[in-house]
Amino acid sequence: MNRQSLNKLSLFLTGIEQRLIDNWEFFKSITAIYKSGTREFPAKVWQDDAKLKMNFNGNTETLESNWLSARIVKIAQNYDSVVINYEERGTKIIIEADDKNVRMKTQDAKEQKEAIKIHNEAPKISNRDYYIKVGQAYELLREIGILSSNGKIKNDMIRKYNQIDHFVELIDDMLRESFEENESLTILDCGCGKSYLTFVLNYYIREVLKKSCRFIGLDYSNTVIEASKRIAQNLGYRNMEFRVTDIRNYQASEKIHMVISLHACNTATDEAIALAVNNNVKSMVMVPCCQQEILKQYSYPPFEQIIKHGILKARMADVITDGIRALILEALGYKVSIVEYISPTETPKNLMLRAIKTQAPDSRRLRNIKN
Repeated sequence: MNRQSLNKLSLFLTGIEQRLIDNWEFFKSITAIYKSGTREFPAKVWQDDAKLKMNFNGNTETLESNWLSARIVKIAQNYDSVVINYEERGTKIIIEADDKNVRMKTQDAKEQKEAIKIHNEAPKISNRDYYIKVGQAYELLREIGILSSNGKIKNDMIRKYNQIDHFVELIDDMLRESFEENESLTILDCGCGKSYLTFVLNYYIREVLKKSCRFIGLDYSNTVIEASKRIAQNLGYRNMEFRVTDIRNYQASEKIHMVISLHACNTATDEAIALAVNNNVKSMVMVPCCQQEILKQYSYPPFEQIIKHGILKARMADVITDGIRALILEALGYKVSIVEYISPTETPKNLMLRAIKTQAPDSRRLRNIKN
């Protein structure tokens, strides 16, 4: 290749170097096909722990990120042309260079799926416009068990698919409001379990909203934490970490932007709320589960006959508990909304509490609540 094209190629690759450094947790690989006449010579660059590895002509070498441009250009000097594919989660950049010109184009995840036609149209399971679209999120949905090997939604997972998509729909505005200029969003999942919704949020923020993000999952069960780690590894989601710990023992060492807790039992929801408040977290999303603490504590003589049946007393305890949570958060400066997350025919534990910090705490309101 001539010097003019090599200089332009070097300029493009310098930008790729910086992008790789900035998006290290999302980087997948770089492939290059060098051509001499009709013969092709492939090269590949991938991440190995904190280093880059490059294989070319049967040899593998370790590269520093800032050597990448110089190394690829040096090899290109001996060839007629090169096509370079840089791939990170949700985005592919293609550079084509020869003696006549150097061109660069970008494909997002949707274009990639359409271009290689991995799947036909997504199944028409309802009339809604899904946030997590089957074709684009194929790898994610297959890994968490929503899709079968043929790319179709499993019959027994249609309800689960609708639930996770509705979850994203309900907090989409909150996610967008949580971002600050050029800042990565860190989300803490308390009582994460197998983290299916966290994986979905990771996909949505990174590959749909095109924002940088990081996730921390907490659970006291080593079994579910190990399962979450395996899924993250299989998906290449290196921006996630999972810890075996009690929520009450977790000490945040960085700024947390959002805390979520889904169907965490008994007082775990309140522990997650306390963690968010104590760390001045801007937003939180809670879907409480069984909450037995207040059930054993409250009594209201005028209602004794009305709630004499245990299930009614338990339902009333749920309402009182969520109402108290909302009152306390409002007094602490949060704007609170409580919405129905899923149909009550699926589970009575179907309320979602959303809270966004908008102002300073009101000490007088807090005293009134305590009294």
